Amino acid sequence: MKKIKPLAFYLPQYHPVPENNEWWGKGFTEWTNVSKAKPLFEGHDQPIYPADLGYYDLRLPEVREQQAQMAKEYGVHGFIYYHYWFGSGKQLLERVANDVLQSGKPDFPFCFCWANETWSGIWHGLSEKILVKQTYPDEQDLIAHFEYLLPFFKDSRYIKVDNKPVFIVYDANHLNEGDPYYITKFRELAKKNGFDDLYFMASNKLPDDIDFQSLGYDGKISNAFHKAWNPHIRKKEYISHSQYYKNRIKGLIGIKKKEQPKVRMQDANAVVNDLQFEDSNVTTYPCILPNWDNTPRSGYNGIILTNNSPELFEQQIEKAIAYLDDKKDYPEQFLIVKSWNEWAEGNILEPDRRYGFAYLNALKKILNKYSQDE
Repeated sequence: MKKIKPLAFYLPQYHPVPENNEWWGKGFTEWTNVSKAKPLFEGHDQPIYPADLGYYDLRLPEVREQQAQMAKEYGVHGFIYYHYWFGSGKQLLERVANDVLQSGKPDFPFCFCWANETWSGIWHGLSEKILVKQTYPDEQDLIAHFEYLLPFFKDSRYIKVDNKPVFIVYDANHLNEGDPYYITKFRELAKKNGFDDLYFMASNKLPDDIDFQSLGYDGKISNAFHKAWNPHIRKKEYISHSQYYKNRIKGLIGIKKKEQPKVRMQDANAVVNDLQFEDSNVTTYPCILPNWDNTPRSGYNGIILTNNSPELFEQQIEKAIAYLDDKKDYPEQFLIVKSWNEWAEGNILEPDRRYGFAYLNALKKILNKYSQDE
């Protein structure tokens, strides 16, 4: 079996940009939502606080170096930078990747996930407001998109499979509906520029039973975690034992229950227990989720995965490695982690004040166990 290569999604929204200043106020970054979060019920662990790296600014090269060093030390093979190209040359949050390319630092593998979706104000209560629309206007824009990406693809740090740069598409259906020939044209441009091809992967957004092969993909990121989670999301909301008895006592003594907004919660133990990685009709890479609480962005519209723990994360890693162990024909053994630093979704590997390095230690522990077994 080839070496397991964990790749972690990486969000670049930790520095101000003019568009966010206009939409949400001057100086807005992902930290704005993280720091203003409030607990929505008794025992809700909000706000969460970054530990070793603090409220960093990704314009600082030393921060990016520290992240890469930390990731490498604990077994992460590379970062998957979110990439935003909306059509007609419109980009957002491209500075981090541009600085990484131009500086040659950090010396750490990376690839892109094209987050090809329209930005709306839904995270902040402005669901009807379209901020930036995702479009696929014409072939000239497609060529401009490829030419922007080409220096990254040529970089020695860029993750490749057999001289094929890895390029992940967030929403395969959206791209296919917008331009069904986009992938074919991108492949042609890659071959004209000295590559054997591109290695197209669909993200974990869509179910695994779609015909990704016909859509032009070589691989996809498993949707298994979402599949395991969805039935629990649809179930009746979780109520703690103490809250249940408080409600009963109030009812018995005639105190009318005051209706309050409620957030959806599910027990991570049940989700991880149901997690089962399955094949699609292309190479399928397992995806694991250490934690989740997107209420800093979405308030009572958010969803919380409760009772997360480093031990449950270990179970996920074990399941992912067991799945990959049966895939001798895979060109690489990628293990996808969502995410390195999506703080406003409570979805992080980076150390926070509560758990410190516990999640990173869990990853390192299981990877070391596997390498020793070899």
